[in-house]
Amino acid sequence: MVDPQGPSLTLRTTGHEASVLSMAYNGASIGGVVFSPLWVAAITALGFPVAAAVIGAIMIVIVWVLADRVFAHTPRSLGQVQDGETLTPIAGTTALVERTLPGVLLWRDRRFLTLAAAMALGLFAQIGLIAHLFSLLVPVLGGPAAGVLLGLATAAAIAGRTLVGWLMPQGSDRRVVACASHVVQIVGSLALLFAGGTDMVLLVAGVLLFGAGIGNTTSLPPLIAQVEFSRADVQRVVPLIVAVGQGTYAFAPAAFGWLRTLSPAEGMLVFVAAALIQAAAIALFLLGRRV
Repeated sequence: MVDPQGPSLTLRTTGHEASVLSMAYNGASIGGVVFSPLWVAAITALGFPVAAAVIGAIMIVIVWVLADRVFAHTPRSLGQVQDGETLTPIAGTTALVERTLPGVLLWRDRRFLTLAAAMALGLFAQIGLIAHLFSLLVPVLGGPAAGVLLGLATAAAIAGRTLVGWLMPQGSDRRVVACASHVVQIVGSLALLFAGGTDMVLLVAGVLLFGAGIGNTTSLPPLIAQVEFSRADVQRVVPLIVAVGQGTYAFAPAAFGWLRTLSPAEGMLVFVAAALIQAAAIALFLLGRRV
């Protein structure tokens, strides 16, 4: 189906890739559940330098084993084919000719620009707040409890991403789904703001609500790209939006740290900034929708 608003052909997917991608990302997110309290316990028991050295050494061994036993395999070495390919052509079918956005044309496409900017802003707000959230919670909850709560935030991220993968209807507007996820995080930021550093119920609710959207911020933009761009362009779009996001949120901890210097007590400006930046991400997602 040709998109009348742009030069690329829109791919219609089955909807199963949302659930598959959610499960794949959730494997990585388990580390956040385990390591948040583990880091606190390890630093308390061993001190930061020794804890960092021990965990770093364990990670090197695990990655080495996985690289040798798992990552070294290719689809061909396992007797399979790459995603999207078939062993034999189906009789009576014709090849689909896709329109692409070569070269700089991609950087002039409204959908690409809004998708990249929205993902970058969402990650900027997310990383900026998470980088300071532990230290903001420690005066109220103490180190161990704050570590456990941040682990629960990652568990909420797994739950939120899984629910989206299961419940997102086939053919739904994935930009709207991304907006809904950001709305949940905005509610979480406002709950943290109104907690004032004292209300335990609002603090826990805020962390869990904000955490519920953490996973979707990374998994939904690639899913949006799959339905808005041709297969050839998706191979460029996904790495580019991830790179733009990483280049942007690298400055988030410093920017949010500067905001904390303006309101050091409960970090009020940090929560306000997170909510406003995510609201801007919502506006960009909506701006890039097809008419």
